[in-house]
Amino acid sequence: MANNYKLLVKNAKQLILICNSGEKYLTSDGMQDLKIIENGSIIVGRDGRIEAVGSADTIKVNYSEASFDKVIDATGMCVLPGLVDAHTHPVWAGDRVHEFAMKLAGATYMDVHRAGGGIHFTVEHTRAADASKLVASLSNRLKRMLQTGTTLVECKSGYGLDLQTELKMLEVIETARHTLPINISSTYCGAHAVPKGKTVAEATEDILQVQLPKLKECMETGAIQVDNIDVFCEKGVFDLSSTKAILQAGKDMGLNINFHGDELHPMNSAQLGAQLGALAISHLEEVTDEGIDAMAKAKTAAILLPTTAYILRLPQPRARDMLKAGVIVALGSDFNPNAYCCSMPIVMHLACVNMRMSMSEALAAATINAAYALGCSSTHGSLEVNKDGDLLILSTIRWEHLIYQLGGHQELIRYVVIKGNIIYDNDRTMDL
Repeated sequence: MANNYKLLVKNAKQLILICNSGEKYLTSDGMQDLKIIENGSIIVGRDGRIEAVGSADTIKVNYSEASFDKVIDATGMCVLPGLVDAHTHPVWAGDRVHEFAMKLAGATYMDVHRAGGGIHFTVEHTRAADASKLVASLSNRLKRMLQTGTTLVECKSGYGLDLQTELKMLEVIETARHTLPINISSTYCGAHAVPKGKTVAEATEDILQVQLPKLKECMETGAIQVDNIDVFCEKGVFDLSSTKAILQAGKDMGLNINFHGDELHPMNSAQLGAQLGALAISHLEEVTDEGIDAMAKAKTAAILLPTTAYILRLPQPRARDMLKAGVIVALGSDFNPNAYCCSMPIVMHLACVNMRMSMSEALAAATINAAYALGCSSTHGSLEVNKDGDLLILSTIRWEHLIYQLGGHQELIRYVVIKGNIIYDNDRTMDL
């Protein structure tokens, strides 16, 4: 029946819409001026999309005859869009906890890489792991992300570096897409490193002639859905010409360009991405002024990863310069064996403290802009009518507590809702 809906969340102290005019992204001024309704309510329809959002009184009057499968009284609580994690590597076997000690003792990322650690260590273990083991570990990691408020997550392959393992990883991501409620954007990252025993030219040739044609075939048959293509463009990994060839081939297959650039050395990756019409570039710790200007003009999002800079003791990404230049700044956790962080609230906190972003900028970067970086801002990233009913409900009267309380999200997050379904109910009432 027309007046029966899936969910009503009523009387929220704050409804943080992020934006309310159909914006696909926000830049500097818009990120400072988030749209908020005090004492608001929101309705999710039977199709899982937002039916109405507004003041509690208006919703009450307009939907006085309606019935709801579920009603949440959010008095004294805040409602936000589900968080979006725009960059993760969550499919792998073989953790690298031993490398953390090496890094603390002063080893650089490339020192660890040359010592047989880093990506190659994980590749060896991931190649040996069967798909069921990878599905189980991925599911556990995505559930942890979900409990910290992430409702849309980008998931990369890239610990295979050969056709068989890359496809295995993408199939594992596809299994998670169909078995878990969390929304997934899938990324082929076969050019994550140059496999042992191969030159850059040989690795590039294998990707262009073997891996991408097979991937295209699998996509056309509907066996897997892939959304983005990624390359680690870096000194000693894939150079600019190899990166350009692989990214262009992926774009020709209909994939969004969303790649690693300018992390350890200034490679002019940002300029290349802008030239190719990249949707997003990640890392950018070593981006140049020219690269920043090129990204701003091309509307290529910058996915900044404060966890990586923090753990590797790298220079922080130049968030303030990017914001000033009008770049679309997004955030990601970079969850991987090198930077083991599932929590976007912690990522936002680090972005504020170490990259000098304001709390409202960080929230916009982890919602509407992260959604834009994945090509999903028409359905995710803000609380607007017809968008997916993905909500985060906090047991606090001010949304800023989600960022302010470092590591406090476990107590603050009361509900995580995806498409109007309560996926996580964190009732932590305790008798003390």
